[in-house]
Order: sequence, then structure tokens, then C-alpha cells
Amino acid sequence: MYEPFHRTSDDMLAERPAPATTVGVIGWLRTNLFAGWLNTALTLVTLYILWLAIPSFIEWAFLDAQIVGDDRFACTGHGACWAWLDQRMGQFLYGFYPSDQTWRINIAFVLLFPALAPWMMENVPGDRYLRWFSVAYPVIAAILIAGGLGLEPVTTDKLGGFSLNLVVGLAGIVLSLPIGVVLALGRQSRLPLIRWFSIIFIEAVRGVPLITLLFVSNIILPIFLPPDMALDSVIRVIVMVTAFASAYMAEVIRGGLQAIPKGQYEAAQAMGLNYWKSMRLIILPQALKISIPGIVNTFIGLFKDTTLVIVIGLFDILGIANAMVSNPDWLGLSTETYVVVALFFFAVCFSMSRYSIRLERRLDTDKR
Repeated sequence: MYEPFHRTSDDMLAERPAPATTVGVIGWLRTNLFAGWLNTALTLVTLYILWLAIPSFIEWAFLDAQIVGDDRFACTGHGACWAWLDQRMGQFLYGFYPSDQTWRINIAFVLLFPALAPWMMENVPGDRYLRWFSVAYPVIAAILIAGGLGLEPVTTDKLGGFSLNLVVGLAGIVLSLPIGVVLALGRQSRLPLIRWFSIIFIEAVRGVPLITLLFVSNIILPIFLPPDMALDSVIRVIVMVTAFASAYMAEVIRGGLQAIPKGQYEAAQAMGLNYWKSMRLIILPQALKISIPGIVNTFIGLFKDTTLVIVIGLFDILGIANAMVSNPDWLGLSTETYVVVALFFFAVCFSMSRYSIRLERRLDTDKR
């Protein structure tokens, strides 16, 4: 007589590890570098180019380089001449800021990290108090850099080098995000006055290059101010850079708002939430999460655009570099100089890019 077969837990096959070629280093290489013949060919060509370029660069930048000397004539070898770093690095970092006061910029830079920590990381000890410190940080940094409360006043035209890029870039980044959110919401408003004001502002600012706005801030804007009123040049630059970035930020965030399903709006209304609560608690968090790549891309572009301040007479790190390579004592060192400038910008922009990727992964609610 036939007896049905019953499988017990003891008859089940034990869990086996994944194939060695699909996990670990080998799996990563197969997935990212050798996935198909075209990917493999591109990987091999890239490795060959790096094999040719990297040894030559190391030899030029390190092995045959000279790091000591009073001018370019002290560098007699075939490698890079880094002798200028010892004498000019201060200008690259601080511009024409008084050398005995640069500690103030250093303190402002160090305090920046605890000011950003509660907004960029989770479970920061004392984050409640650090958020209050973040609110007060712009005032603290302004006092440290410009003077006041017992500190020697320093005019902002002395500020330059990489410090100027950081001040303008960070101010534009911090201010443009909330203003961009307001403009994006204003463009979708049902109130005609608010909607048309937002549309006109966004389209007018996005319709002209940033360099034009900087000229307006430096040449035309003072004409309309009262004779006894003068805006600091760095403040004018920050205002224009913020306006420019806010217009682009508004469109990025508007794209995120349009990507939110209509059911989310209806769910917020069904819960009895008013407009502002539904935006703050439901709609905007989702829209901002969707818009992270575009937001960070705008931030990176904004930071790189800070080099345009040179057209109105401010010397950022690129302006200092241009001035140095024109100096007869260091004439001909443009390669070494611009390599250093590129490394500064790469460090900041790459850090923002990697943080955005980390933030996307942390906020990803579709993980399975």
C-alpha cells in the first residue's frame, strides 16, 4: 500500500554560504569591474593608463620634488617645486588677514564641527544643547572673523584665500536651503501674489549667470543705497550667492514635491492636519529625501562658484594662486599651484558627495 512521504525538519538541506565568486572582494570586482566584456575592456584600459601615469606623477610630485628654497630659482631639478608652500601657504589659507589674528579663523573653523554635528549625525551626545549652539554659531563666527566684543576689528576685504571660499560657500549653503524650500512652496501656492512673486524671482535669478549678479552687487547695488549706508563687499557677495543658489534649490525641491504621490496629501488631510503641519511632518521630509542628490549637486556647484568672487576684486584661493604665479619669484609654478588648489576643492566636494550617499542609504526606507 502506498504511504505518503512526509518531509521532516531533519530532512531539510542545511543553509549553505553564497558562492565565493559573488561575495567579498571577488564578488565586488566581478560586479563593478568585470561585469561583461565591455566593462572588462574599460577596466583593463583604465588600469593601463594608471600604470603609465601614476609612477610618473609620484616621481614628479615626490621623488624628484624640492621643498626648500626662497624662490623658484632654488628648484633646479626636474620634479615639482614645493618650496613656495612654506612661504605662501598662509596666503592660500587666510588671504591678507593679519597673521597674528589668524587664530580667530582657526577657532571659527574648529567650532564649525560641533555646530554641524547635531544636524549631520545621529545620537550625538548633548545634541539638544548643540542645536542651540548651531543657532548661535553664525553670530559667534562673525564676531571672531570681523571683530567685536574686545577683539580687534578686521575689515572683510582682508579675508581671502580658502577661508573666503569657506565663508561664502557655507553661508550660501546654510541660507539657500530654507529659502529654497519657501520659494518651492510659494511657487505651488494657491495665493496669486505669493505664487507669482516666487515664479518671477526664480526665473529672473536663474535666467542670468552668477557673475552678472556679482557685478550687480558690487557696482549697481551701491547706487540705490543711501549715501551714508555701505554694505560690506563680502556681505553683498553672500547675498547674491544665496539668492542664486536659492533659485536653483527651489526647483530641485519642487521636483521632489511633485514626486510625492497624491495619496500622501490626501492622507495628511484625512488625519486632520493643516497645511503647515502636513508639509512639516509628512510631505517635506519625503520630498527632501527624494531631492538629496539634486540638493548636494547644487551645494557642490555653489561651492565651486565661489571662485567667481575674483571678478569683483576679492582674492579667494584661486585669486591668490593667480597672483602668486604672476610673481617673478615664483613664475612658472602654475602646475604645482593649481594642483594644490584642486586638492582643496576636491577634498570639500568629495566629502559632501560621500556624505550625501551615506545619508541616502541611512534614509532609505525601501530596503528589504
